[in-house]
Amino acid sequence: MKTSEIARLRNRGYRTTIRNAVRDLRNETNKDEATKQYKEVSILFDKAASYGLLHKKNADRNKSRLAKFVQTLS
Repeated sequence: MKTSEIARLRNRGYRTTIRNAVRDLRNETNKDEATKQYKEVSILFDKAASYGLLHKKNADRNKSRLAKFVQTLS
């Protein structure tokens, strides 16, 4: 129980970090800044997938959608 509680808290914090990073990226209007933020968010998704926090295809799908969003910025 102790181990799962520690993992739950760690996962909760990491999930929050990802959510906040995605929110900040979606609110960005400058394409150069958004590109920089996308690289950071992409790394966060990959790490979450490697930890088992997210499924690999879930991380890839989210990264793809964010990449499409960044490309639409001017």
